[in-house]
Amino acid sequence: MKKWYDEEYEWEIEVAGFLRGQQTEHYCRNGEEIGDKYTCTYGCPVNADGQGICSKVMLIMFPIMEAVRSGGDLENIGGHERYSQNVVCPDGCVLFKMTANKTGNENFHKGHFYDS
Repeated sequence: MKKWYDEEYEWEIEVAGFLRGQQTEHYCRNGEEIGDKYTCTYGCPVNADGQGICSKVMLIMFPIMEAVRSGGDLENIGGHERYSQNVVCPDGCVLFKMTANKTGNENFHKGHFYDS
């Protein structure tokens, strides 16, 4: 892989809680624990051990990430801040808090990085 574009946002995703009991055994195949953190820019989130986030929850997170990348305000879709929203995994087990941080880099499309 040869990443050539520095993204406009970096995401931090933290496991904020569980919806079924105090652990994920027998519920979450990824083995999430409260306080686990994942980061990413455009690619899929990984934790400090290099393990990826659950692919099912990524299906929910990606459109939220794209809303922010498009200039959106997450408060308009239930977020508690402009760049922060809680998400429940599709299995109804784990609560994640997603937070976007601006990097100071230009937007991919407005910066015309694809022009030759």
